[in-house]
Amino acid sequence: MRHQQHSIFDQIEKNTNVKQDDLLKLVQSLNGADFKDENTVRKVIGDVAKLAGKNVSRKQEDDLVKAIMNNNVPLDLASLSKWFQSK
Repeated sequence: MRHQQHSIFDQIEKNTNVKQDDLLKLVQSLNGADFKDENTVRKVIGDVAKLAGKNVSRKQEDDLVKAIMNNNVPLDLASLSKWFQSK
């Protein structure tokens, strides 16, 4: 299992240029996060955008906050990809 986890992180790093340590810190910060709290959700969006090196407009942030707080984010990769392309 350890080798499989390592290769998953290698693949993520290769595709996103996000270092394993940074990703693990992000995941750890999400543990126990209250996704019904708007300030928490906005902070997470900012952290993820910064980590990914992406700018998120205020409208995109507002749309993401609304979707996350309403539990309206698709969980399968195909739907999630389509959802982000439509934003």
